[in-house]
Amino acid sequence: MNGPGESAAPRRPVTLDDVARAAGVSQPTASRVLNGSARRVAPSYRERVLSAAQELGYTPNLPAQAMARGTSRTIALVISLISDPYFSAMAAEIMKQAEAIGLHVSIAVTERQPERELDLVRELRGQQPRAIILAGTGYVAPPSEHALIDELQRYEETGGRVVLISRSDLPFETVDFDNHEGARQLARELAGLGYRNCLALGSDIALLSMRQRVEGFVAGMTESGVTTTRIHEGEFSWVGAREYILGLSDAEVRKLDLVFAVTDDMALGALAGLRERGLRVPEDVGVAGFDDISTLRDVVPKLTTVHVALNAVAQEAVYRATTTEQLTRRTVPAYPVIRASTPPLLS
Repeated sequence: MNGPGESAAPRRPVTLDDVARAAGVSQPTASRVLNGSARRVAPSYRERVLSAAQELGYTPNLPAQAMARGTSRTIALVISLISDPYFSAMAAEIMKQAEAIGLHVSIAVTERQPERELDLVRELRGQQPRAIILAGTGYVAPPSEHALIDELQRYEETGGRVVLISRSDLPFETVDFDNHEGARQLARELAGLGYRNCLALGSDIALLSMRQRVEGFVAGMTESGVTTTRIHEGEFSWVGAREYILGLSDAEVRKLDLVFAVTDDMALGALAGLRERGLRVPEDVGVAGFDDISTLRDVVPKLTTVHVALNAVAQEAVYRATTTEQLTRRTVPAYPVIRASTPPLLS
């Protein structure tokens, strides 16, 4: 007994071994009953195990249940930033597609830190989700590439599925959209509208898809006879784009007739900076982005961009996360949408 003023020691959690002993069965048999294995257990043993578990107040281990069943009802989605309009829209589409087939989605955020991405994947391996979808942007030279590949391959060895979205830096199932070709087509259409003095806003982080967008835009302009595209790889954000525009000299700004940014979010930052300088869009400078995020419907003037069919990307990613088929890489087309922010220039 406890003396006056003494508190009782915390009760030890009931384990699967405790249930097995109380039911008079082996631990694997108790596990098959309580963790939902497909292997059959004799009705008399099942009744004894369930009765002992109820009497002892046993709480099942969810990861163990997933392993015993060989599946889980959860897809783990790993993204770069939840605050980024593109990634929040991507997450919403994947959740919608997963819920349509009775699955749930957990979300982990890397903050664009390769080491954090690796740590998250290690944690997810222990949780045994049905699939891991990596939708964060891949790196040109990923510092943790070999370790990340190793973790994901170990996860696949336990029956999990790995799906990548818009990153070709890892050897797993991939749903891609053509960053290079989408930007290239946009540049060719804008060159056809008369744009010649262009500024391309890229990323100071060596992100593979952002590099492809800049290279595609420059290629499209070059093919159209425009070889003077200026490239700036600065802070990869709305704020970074706005501050760069505000920091340009008046002479530099006067030379521009177009600002292209590798994301719509950065394009809107550039738009804000141009307006703060007293410039009109599109009368003084045209602006274009990439992604066609849903919030663009509230922007005036309507922003020229490259459309990415996130619903098709999400549908394909969830299908690949839940099928046992071995599929080839799927590339979803990305195509330019010319809007009011880049009207034809007067000759």
